[in-house]
Amino acid sequence: MDLLNTLVEKGLRRELPTREEALAVLATSDDDLLEVVAAAGKVRRQWFGRRVKLNYLVNLKSGLCPEDCSYCSQRLGSTADILKYTWLKPDEASKAAAAGVAGGAKRVCLVASGRGPTDRDVDRVSQTIEAIKEQNEGVEVCACLGLLSEGQAERLRAAGADAYNHNLNTSEGTYGDITTTHTYADRVDTVRQAQSAGLSACSGLIAGMGESDADLVDVVFSLRALDPDSVPVNFLIPFEGTPLAKEWNLTPQRCLRILAMTRFVCPDVEVRLAGGREVHLRSMQPLALHLVNSIFLGDYLTSEGQEGRADLEMIADAGFEVEGADTTTLPEHRAGGGCGPCGESAPAADDALGPEGRTVAAGTASGADPASASRTDLVAVRRRGAGTDLAPNA
Repeated sequence: MDLLNTLVEKGLRRELPTREEALAVLATSDDDLLEVVAAAGKVRRQWFGRRVKLNYLVNLKSGLCPEDCSYCSQRLGSTADILKYTWLKPDEASKAAAAGVAGGAKRVCLVASGRGPTDRDVDRVSQTIEAIKEQNEGVEVCACLGLLSEGQAERLRAAGADAYNHNLNTSEGTYGDITTTHTYADRVDTVRQAQSAGLSACSGLIAGMGESDADLVDVVFSLRALDPDSVPVNFLIPFEGTPLAKEWNLTPQRCLRILAMTRFVCPDVEVRLAGGREVHLRSMQPLALHLVNSIFLGDYLTSEGQEGRADLEMIADAGFEVEGADTTTLPEHRAGGGCGPCGESAPAADDALGPEGRTVAAGTASGADPASASRTDLVAVRRRGAGTDLAPNA
């Protein structure tokens, strides 16, 4: 297929595909799916070999968020029956993190619900980072605390944080349909603050919220322009008790096409298979390892994931290997602090961050798969690990 040959060549040169090429990946048929995976897999192997980086989530503060993000079980007005608790103490968080590190995790992601941290919250998280670093030599720590105020990113960096996560989630054009209590621009600003402070930026998306193919391409192109080191791709977990509980728009095949498109647009970036993989990819999860080079180990913030042991077996059975703590994840040209949007055809950042070509109504995109049957049996609320007396899944 000429399209795939072109995309592989561009990916190996770190050259940005056109929007039309990215849209064409999403519009490919199920008959061509293995060819799409194989092509994107060549790009993945060029920059990351067969290594898989493991990440582990610790939910420092769960529930009762004042923001109204429609996809979130912790949102204002959510009736989802999730765990709710206030801040974990540093030693509690460090103990939870140690379980993930023991399971092979190279990075610990510290997440707290809320609009953004107060200065006191930053102090609290700084103490937690120091405790984790003291007890787990060589571990990376990523903070995810919401919108940052001036100077907070620098304080987290000084405390030992390596990275900061703040996802764009969806296209600028549809952001107001998903969240009204803050803006898309607020999210972009926080990512840039993290980068300016010397933190490795982690920013990604959520697919399956009723968006069009054009929306997916918009947000991935915007991420390319922001140039984060890590791009997590989440698939909506439709929690009962949230506004998007009935949004079952994904099939395993569509998820793989979305991951492939993300890899072609962000060829040399850590693409992470994040929340919802078990719900939507199901038995096809191993194929996704040919597209991504990073996954979360075990459970998520408010939902249970695949058993940690099963994650490790899946990686080994698919012919991949867990990335060691002494291995640098990013290619050499990025490891020194990023290279900016790469390739001569990369657009100016201001152009790439704007919504373009949204001519297809949400949910009716060309090449979109028919909606999956609702599988609420696959959505399991987390009842173990942080905030409970039960051992975590790692």
